[in-house]
Amino acid sequence: MTEPFRIGIAGLGTVGSGVVKIITQNKDIITQRAGREIQIVAVSARNKNCDRGVSINEYQWVDNAADISTMEGVNAVIELIGGSEGIAADVVRGSLGNNRHVVTANKALLAHHGLELARVAEQNNVCLMYEAAVAGGIPIIKAMREGLAANKFLAVYGILNGTCNYILTKMQKTGQDFADVLQEAQDLGYAEADPAFDVDGIDAAHKLCLLTSIAFGVKPDFDALKITGIRHINATDIKFADEFGYRIKLLGITRRIGDKIMQVLEPCLVPTNSPMGMIDDVYNAVYAEGDFVETPLLTGKGAGEGPTASSVVADIIDLARGKCIPTFGIPVDKLEDGQWIDLGETTSRYYLRMMVTDKPGVIASVAAILRDNDISIEGMVQSGRDPGQSVPVVLTLHESKQANVQNAIQCIEEQDYCSEKPCVMRIEEL
Repeated sequence: MTEPFRIGIAGLGTVGSGVVKIITQNKDIITQRAGREIQIVAVSARNKNCDRGVSINEYQWVDNAADISTMEGVNAVIELIGGSEGIAADVVRGSLGNNRHVVTANKALLAHHGLELARVAEQNNVCLMYEAAVAGGIPIIKAMREGLAANKFLAVYGILNGTCNYILTKMQKTGQDFADVLQEAQDLGYAEADPAFDVDGIDAAHKLCLLTSIAFGVKPDFDALKITGIRHINATDIKFADEFGYRIKLLGITRRIGDKIMQVLEPCLVPTNSPMGMIDDVYNAVYAEGDFVETPLLTGKGAGEGPTASSVVADIIDLARGKCIPTFGIPVDKLEDGQWIDLGETTSRYYLRMMVTDKPGVIASVAAILRDNDISIEGMVQSGRDPGQSVPVVLTLHESKQANVQNAIQCIEEQDYCSEKPCVMRIEEL
């Protein structure tokens, strides 16, 4: 009879408790699919006695999560603590170094230390699995490392943070401003008390860093990522984007441009009726383009107990079957240093919103500044008149070099008629 596949779980929060629920409730079908029983033998968390909605009494309790990495008979350690340093890092390093497979949902740890950890995994002939770290229940890691493995990737892009997508959706549907919707998201539990990781784009950027590595065979390089969050977007931007036929989405985009790679996380305008434009609320969506295939848009909830725990258990099943794939799709010594493009050299269409004094000559001045930077105007909207006061003026720009657009914005911002920093966003026809 085949021996059970024994796991220890470090972290019993929302996702960890969900993993216990799935393994216990779906025990029979999981055993059939894995080819042997998956057996939880040890668990660890900060609080042993809190109500998790599932019993952990039959499992060995471990006070120090790092001790699971050396327990006899444990085949894999499931790290669901989170954070790029501290105990989570100790658990993963220790487990891999002691010849235990690791399954994690920790995108921050992998974005910052993934290369080192992948090397330790290879040196010890074990696997580092992380489907749950990117887009929750969407199996994008498996799709890219396995289903699309025959392709040279051209681009990967998507909505990678459900909190930001919820906020932008709510702003679009209600006309409310950012601060009000953020408070509602916090009240509903979609946003943390300190929302910076989400709304400033860090969480989504961690995920994009991993997708870039898999797509282009490069070492994860979080520091090379240009990150812009959504705090600066207001109800005016949402309204004008809608008038032009667009929705604002926080997008992670990685694409090959010539022999270099663009890697950027920023709010963009996408067509309202496009597949990406119709992804609302807390849903994520990811699209991968290969040279021989265009995948359908993969969508689903990017967080939460069920979707994330489902991805964790899928990785455990793969390990129980004996499937072991290099962390980033190819051996560590084949990963290359990323050749990152200077974003100033990239070209795109742009949305530009300015708050300017309503007086004669302002539009002529703006047009002259754009002309001097080799930028042409595609469309313009000015809503209402308020002589002598600041009013919003919104332009869409034909395809322009980003460096030219930034130069123009800086020049406009220095004019006495400009009352606040202009808001500029890339327009992506996805």
